[in-house]
Amino acid sequence: MPSERDVMRDATGTPPAENVVETLTQTVTQTVPQTVTQVQAGEVTAESVTQRSLARIAALDGEVNAFLHVARDQALAQARAIDQKRARGEPLGKLSGVAIAIKDALCTRGLPSTAASKILAGYEPPYDATVVARLRAADAVIVGKTNMDEFAMGSSSENSAFGPTHNPWDLTRTPGGSSAGSAAAVSARMVSCSLGSDTGGSIRQPAALTGTVGLKPTYGRVSRYGLIAFASSLDQVGPFATDVRGAARVLGVIAGHDPNDATSLDAPVDDYEAACGRSVRGLRIGVPDEYFSGGLDPEVASSVRHAIDALRDEGCVVKAVQLPHTRFAVATYYVLANAEASSNLARFDGVRYGLRAREGNAGRDLRAMYGATRDAGFGAEVKRRILLGTFVLSAGHYDAYYLKAQQVRTLIRRDFERAFEEVDVICSPASPTPAFRLGEKTDDPLAMYLSDVYTLPASLAGLPAISVPCEPVHSGLPVGLQIMARALEESTMLAVASAWEARSPARDLLPPLAGRA
Repeated sequence: MPSERDVMRDATGTPPAENVVETLTQTVTQTVPQTVTQVQAGEVTAESVTQRSLARIAALDGEVNAFLHVARDQALAQARAIDQKRARGEPLGKLSGVAIAIKDALCTRGLPSTAASKILAGYEPPYDATVVARLRAADAVIVGKTNMDEFAMGSSSENSAFGPTHNPWDLTRTPGGSSAGSAAAVSARMVSCSLGSDTGGSIRQPAALTGTVGLKPTYGRVSRYGLIAFASSLDQVGPFATDVRGAARVLGVIAGHDPNDATSLDAPVDDYEAACGRSVRGLRIGVPDEYFSGGLDPEVASSVRHAIDALRDEGCVVKAVQLPHTRFAVATYYVLANAEASSNLARFDGVRYGLRAREGNAGRDLRAMYGATRDAGFGAEVKRRILLGTFVLSAGHYDAYYLKAQQVRTLIRRDFERAFEEVDVICSPASPTPAFRLGEKTDDPLAMYLSDVYTLPASLAGLPAISVPCEPVHSGLPVGLQIMARALEESTMLAVASAWEARSPARDLLPPLAGRA
């Protein structure tokens, strides 16, 4: 009898035998701009790019578990439509022929969108998230939906109802979370880019642990319409890519005002790709002492310091800055995010969509059905966060916890405002450690929460931030340099990121798994 995960993947299929060798032996280092250039010039077809991606998924994902659903038939149909469009002489979009994977927290019309939760198993939305619609309009090819921590609550993917994702650099280790599958799919070169969501670090932390580029935009820069909500004042959609320029290209497609999202910013969208390669001479880089204190792995600290030194050699001015309220970020985040989660997840009640419990006492009355449905549908970590969030919003604790956390959030934002009076970007580690072993922190929620200690502050302040690969540690595991900028200054951030990438010793490194196929 097939497992639940096998049922979800039943559209994976396998390319015709005569195509497998050809598709797997083609280069796995293709970037987003390179693919677009070749498809638009007629050097390759969108269908062949898609076949290559599907073949790599079929060959590698049994070990990685990056995908919950592979949309083979739909992807090939999309690719053929793009090739026909080119044959007719029609202009192609900015992502023409690029195979892209979508985090399962984003609604996709005609494809399952489960947020890796049993409570939404089999749910197919009747509409696309705005970012998905914009990808389709740019002629990207959506090859599937990726695994994640349930409702984006986690830092290791071990909270997924459909099993954890494995890190392509070491299959015994986590790729981070919550956007684990999106990061692992890019790391293993199953796709050259993907979409994730970042609430407290869920793009940047997995990017750091998998040796990929992961970008969280300014809050409001990218529409949240169609993103299954975790914490609405923090959630942001952003890209993973094999390189900075590819991430910039995808961001340029998905960014911009959306009237369907009340928090969407009505501000001009820069040419992000043009910022890549721009001179960084004279730019001021802030290095916060608070990000290099206790708990930081010494090898990670050394790798990040070397990257900052390389940027100094490029002509940047490096100076120390202070972000004194950083030490309160973890506590602040887990009060605010859990409070918002307790409100957002109340919609999953078994009435309108998703799972409905029907056994035992579930049919006795509405309240019993609610309770039975949520008990069966939500995993342990989701239940923990709902309970904590409900507690801090309760009448006797609102002022002591929720209101106080909002006040501290303001202090954290003001720390950044003062720092950015002196510098143009702030550089730090993206994760305090390299990828840890699966199972290592599952019994210690606090240790798991501390995995995001360096990414949470930028999220609380609503600032853009990116993780770019650094020199690996001695064991060969990846490290990420985090670069943070002022609100809506993604272009400055990308200029610094691409300047470092050009010098990074990790630039051309691939995980062992990627080279096997």
